[in-house]
Amino acid sequence: MGSMAILARQLGHTVTGSDLNVYPPMSTQLQQQGIELMQGYKAEHLQPAPDLVVIGNALSRGNEAVEYVLDAGLNYTSGAQWLKENVLCDKWVLAVAGTHGKTTTASMLAWILEYAGMAPGYLIGGVPTDFSVSARLGETDFFVIEADEYDTAFFDKRSKFVHYQPRTVVLNNLEYDHADIFDDLAAIQRQFHHLLRVVPASGQVIYNADPASLTEVLQMGCWSEQVSMGASVDSDWHYELLSADGSHFALYLKGQKKGEINWQLSGTHNVYNGMMALIAARHVGVEIAHAIAALNSFKGVKRRMELLGQHSGVAVYDDFAHHPTAIATTLDGLRKKVGRERIIAVIEPRSNTMRLGCHSQQLADSVALADEVIWYQPPGLEWQLDEIIDAGNHRVEQSIEAVIAAVIQATGIDNALHTNSHVVIMSNGGFGGVHQKLLTGLQHLANSGGEAR
Repeated sequence: MGSMAILARQLGHTVTGSDLNVYPPMSTQLQQQGIELMQGYKAEHLQPAPDLVVIGNALSRGNEAVEYVLDAGLNYTSGAQWLKENVLCDKWVLAVAGTHGKTTTASMLAWILEYAGMAPGYLIGGVPTDFSVSARLGETDFFVIEADEYDTAFFDKRSKFVHYQPRTVVLNNLEYDHADIFDDLAAIQRQFHHLLRVVPASGQVIYNADPASLTEVLQMGCWSEQVSMGASVDSDWHYELLSADGSHFALYLKGQKKGEINWQLSGTHNVYNGMMALIAARHVGVEIAHAIAALNSFKGVKRRMELLGQHSGVAVYDDFAHHPTAIATTLDGLRKKVGRERIIAVIEPRSNTMRLGCHSQQLADSVALADEVIWYQPPGLEWQLDEIIDAGNHRVEQSIEAVIAAVIQATGIDNALHTNSHVVIMSNGGFGGVHQKLLTGLQHLANSGGEAR
């Protein structure tokens, strides 16, 4: 919704927005774009009446602002519908869908097109480091969008991505998620098939051939060209790792080597993200060598294993991972990169699916590669983290201050014998500002010679 607000501002509209908690980097860039932020969903925020109210899918009946919109007869729409009618209607849309990696892959794809001089428009849920803002209209007919399967609004229960009418579709992966709106994996697969139904015959569907969940979607019917990518040489595209951490790999088309990528990212999941972006860019005419050069220069996305700072051998990363698979793959990439150096995972189970406890039994296994894990029990979590934590290297804390103290203790920075540590903070929210508070605490210890005070 923040990125959408930026597009509306670029179209010349006066834009204001209400939310419960807007935090950096999105809050910062909205303010820089001249978009007024208002705290909470209050009826007074809609006075005087705006020309149009764009309602996000987080709001339901009973919300003060929603009830006022309906009672006052204000003109309203969903974010996805507004995008279709005002931005995407005359564009070649390249949509990136999947349970994981949408933000990173869409950022890679937009950067490849930018690097090729195609000046695309784009809308990305995160903030790409290679661009100054998370959304723009662009100067050509090409538009890259992060395509979310979450429902559209309280009055439209279709997945948002069916509104986008893409010509190029990337299907990164598919697992059960969003337990607050989907009963099971089959329900999500049905929505993915609805997406395939709106891709023209002249379009292209690029899919991960590894998970059966996506193959099953395609078997429900696909009327467009299909291009597969996976670990197997039987896929149209496959990769060969040239370094264990995924920072260097070769890519193959129909068994023929097309080049190597040597970049600053790590993790097999990013190998898949990069390959998908390259294949999608090729569909709109970008040469493979040009796409490789773009990926080799790709800087990443804020909050996706973003290195926030280092003090006395302790590196602190911010990561958006909030699903067991994403947590596991992120830690796997880091482990292969840092070897035997110490990894400390700090996790807030914050997503709606996590709050409902649907993935609770998978969480302990997802952090197996961390040396120590510090869990935060947020208010409102409908189950106790203590129920799944039984290993000696796990601990659960009830406050942000306790989390910070536990992390500092785990790093051993107050001990002259401590070794290099990597602290990965994982949450899809602001996590109470724990990132900066931890960095401040580490800096204080470093400045005081490593003595805790």
